[in-house]
Amino acid sequence: MSLIEIHSLIKRYKNKLAVDSLTLDINEGEIFGLLGPNGAGKSTTINILMGLIKANGGNVLINGLDISKNSLEAKQLMGLVPQDIAIYESLSAQDNVKFFGSLYDLKGADLNLKAKKSLEFVGLLDKAKDKPKTFSGGMKRRLNIACAIIHQPKIVIMDEATVGIDPQSRNHILEAVKELNRQGSTIIYTSHYMDEVDALCNKIGIMDHGKLIACGEKNEIKKLSKTDEILNIEATDIRYNPIKELKNLPGVKNVSINENTIKVISTRGQSILQDALFILSRSDVRVKSITLKEPDLESVFLSLTGRNLRD
Repeated sequence: MSLIEIHSLIKRYKNKLAVDSLTLDINEGEIFGLLGPNGAGKSTTINILMGLIKANGGNVLINGLDISKNSLEAKQLMGLVPQDIAIYESLSAQDNVKFFGSLYDLKGADLNLKAKKSLEFVGLLDKAKDKPKTFSGGMKRRLNIACAIIHQPKIVIMDEATVGIDPQSRNHILEAVKELNRQGSTIIYTSHYMDEVDALCNKIGIMDHGKLIACGEKNEIKKLSKTDEILNIEATDIRYNPIKELKNLPGVKNVSINENTIKVISTRGQSILQDALFILSRSDVRVKSITLKEPDLESVFLSLTGRNLRD
């Protein structure tokens, strides 16, 4: 079921099209990765979803609500972790979270309890009374998440949530995203870090110059790459040369043997694996290990646009 429906969305700044006829459906329960370089239109799309800016054309439905007509009701369903940290340095961590909770009409004991749970979720409960000006960049990012989830939104939008932070905080945030999803939140995760999107997301959209240039399940997206797959088979007892037989497999471009490693370059490494193992076992070659290097999201983006993601 589509929780978010975007139809023919357009956003124009003077003569520049920041979002160009974007159509996209995001289903309930997904971790949807929106991938693209800086300036691709990701943040503009998010700001339109959140009702922070108005589109010049098209429409957006959040859980069936048209955001142009039901903006307040739609906002109640969403929590935003923005690219730029949005907290008050002069307030304590718990007062920051409670302030944002009050914007969603949380009050009294309910507000206090949910603020405590939010801080506990991001690992900052022991810093509840401390002010963010004493926090590291990673701790501030985690506090931002606590502020975004206090009202237990159906949709959590994370816009470049790990920019400029230490590895420990980055890992904490990535685990928090997975846990929020396990608890029932649909996640939109925008990033130009491909490894994060690859690790987290089950569905991916790729934007460039305001357009959605690819969208689908992660494994399907990777198939769009023109990069070959490399199958390395470490083996012993290679008493014969299997190159000719392996080269005859569909999609195989090259086969080489270096000492105890057989290297197969193919357009379809995963699908030929069983056939390759059969050929080797038939000749009593003992396989010790297998590694398959598949196309990654960077190679997909390069194939689709002719440039690297961070160019």
